[in-house]
Amino acid sequence: MPVRKATVDRSEPSPASGQLPKLRIENLSCRFGDIQALHEINLTVEAGEFVCILGASGCGKSTLFNIVAGLQKATSGNIHIDGANVNEKPGHVGYMLQKDLLLPWRTVLGNITLAAALTRGTRDADKEQARELARKYGLGDFLNHYPHTLSGGMRQRVAMMRTVAAGRPIMLLDEPFGALDAQTRLGMQQWILEIWRDLGVTVLFVTHDVDEAIFLASRIVVMTPRPGRIAEILEVDLPRPRDFDSLTTPTFVELKRRIMRHLYGKDSDHG
Repeated sequence: MPVRKATVDRSEPSPASGQLPKLRIENLSCRFGDIQALHEINLTVEAGEFVCILGASGCGKSTLFNIVAGLQKATSGNIHIDGANVNEKPGHVGYMLQKDLLLPWRTVLGNITLAAALTRGTRDADKEQARELARKYGLGDFLNHYPHTLSGGMRQRVAMMRTVAAGRPIMLLDEPFGALDAQTRLGMQQWILEIWRDLGVTVLFVTHDVDEAIFLASRIVVMTPRPGRIAEILEVDLPRPRDFDSLTTPTFVELKRRIMRHLYGKDSDHG
């Protein structure tokens, strides 16, 4: 199964021909004292791609996200968005963590409009946008509810809508479904693909789950244990839209076998 440059089928958002890549990570390394967290990461992501980053705990996935988001200083290397250097400059991406971090004193509507509230003040247009997003993606009946009344899956939906409402063309999603049960998680995976198709945003998605990465991604970036390097970038040649039958195809099984060999060693019988 040779590694090829990813092609985008017609059901995916298509990168604009001739334009700069949406995101370029160039020779990125990060050290914390004596610990080398990341070493020489190079990755280009086109507009509208859905890229999953997969690796064992401690391989530097979250550190990479923090650097791209401008929250963490790299030891060396550069981050470019639409050709502009954004090293240590926050505010260029939307960022969603595994914990929903909803504010308990704000309603669903108030949480979705949080970015506007913190930057320039919430306007009527922000509230209307939030209502439209909520209605379209299954939260319309919960706008006046508070977080403590919602299930784990519903709280993650609100956190996702908050990230979308921030209006950034790149979204970093750091294991957003990691704390959910398996049944809820599968539903959320299909839901997030619907949002991605509708909005045409560029998504980088960190996960420990091999099946989740294959189900969601256009390409999968497999990272080595610390210091985190890119071991391989795999194109996911599964047609879209994807459904649960995609999880049993020969292409899926072969991709999983290849990834598991990176994670557990060549002779591993895991998975």
